[in-house]
Amino acid sequence: MSTHEPPTDRDGSPAPTGADTPTRSVVVSGTGKAVGTETRPEGGTGSVDRSAAPDAGGDDGATADPDAAEDSGGTESAESAADGEGGEGTEGAADGGGRRWSRDLLWIGAVCVVALLLVNAFVARPFAVPSGSMEGTLRPGDRVLVNQLAYAFDGRPQRGDVVVFDGIGSFLPYRDEPSGVKRLLTEAGLAPAGDTVYVKRVIGVGGDRITCCGSDGRLRVNGVPLDESAYLLPGDAPSAVPFDIVVPAGKLWVMGDHRSASRDSRDHLGEPGGGTVPVKRVIGRADWLLFPLGRTTSLDRPAAFAAIEGTGGHGEPR
Repeated sequence: MSTHEPPTDRDGSPAPTGADTPTRSVVVSGTGKAVGTETRPEGGTGSVDRSAAPDAGGDDGATADPDAAEDSGGTESAESAADGEGGEGTEGAADGGGRRWSRDLLWIGAVCVVALLLVNAFVARPFAVPSGSMEGTLRPGDRVLVNQLAYAFDGRPQRGDVVVFDGIGSFLPYRDEPSGVKRLLTEAGLAPAGDTVYVKRVIGVGGDRITCCGSDGRLRVNGVPLDESAYLLPGDAPSAVPFDIVVPAGKLWVMGDHRSASRDSRDHLGEPGGGTVPVKRVIGRADWLLFPLGRTTSLDRPAAFAAIEGTGGHGEPR
């Protein structure tokens, strides 16, 4: 400490001046530099700030403050530690976030797969058309979307519907049912439907009498001529095979739109079931032609079948 006031003794009285022995107050800094004051013996007092003297190897005017050095070092160490901890925390958070995101993606994928299987098994299902028996409505290789809920709630196939059905017991009367596992996989859409599934148009339902053919060359359903020009392949006759059939209750009479290339109910008249298809074997109604994209369209019921409504079938008066 340096001061311009006379130094005092312990009792507060002024110390005698002109002492022979100079007093020195020295503070040793943390770097080994001496910083202090020196009292000169020539009667006067003066102070020499050794900190102002240039060091031999230091910069001119540089001072060393041990407290500042300690504070600076402590702050720097604290900041370094904070930076280290913050870096590790950020990396850990990023890693944890990545794992959570991966788990979320897996859950989303699993939910989508389950939803797709449920829709495929119970709601709607695509099928490929295997042959030309439904030309000119459907061509070989076309993909149709089958509505499996169309007849689920007391609904019944209607005349004019395009239906997909399993032919075991009707078109394939001697074919055995697949095993339980294979049948389950097929119904869930995890296995191909195989060669027992057909796509045809419903011409008559339970109770209908269908005859071929009248003097005009048309099919007759309950005595009403059926105009098939909207869907029958141009140039094809309604049927080259004469028949007269009453459809049993709970059964369907089905035919292809390309009559000369279709093996349908006409071809199984002499087999068990008489060529009719049980309603319970119907998988669903083909509502949409999905592929090729240039031919995408809905498969609506032709207007010609409206003329047959109320003439029989489903317990209607004849």
